[in-house]
Amino acid sequence: MIHLHVVRDGARSKSAALAAIGTAMEFPDYYGQNLDALYDCLTDLSWLPPGEHVLVWEGGNEDVASVLADAEAAMSTGERTFSVRYPD
Repeated sequence: MIHLHVVRDGARSKSAALAAIGTAMEFPDYYGQNLDALYDCLTDLSWLPPGEHVLVWEGGNEDVASVLADAEAAMSTGERTFSVRYPD
């Protein structure tokens, strides 16, 4: 099953992107809203149902995009997968 997680406002600054992604992905309360915490949460996802989890994000912050790409590569197989889509 595919689960979409959408960041609608673009969230282009690093802090805005970290907060918006955390909300969209329903990160746990312990999420620290930094790049390491983003990666840790995206490569866990144990609080979400099994299936493919797709983050739809407009992008705009290279640091965040790099972490998303790393997490996508790490979570390409398994009970829960993670991928990013950038809308046109």
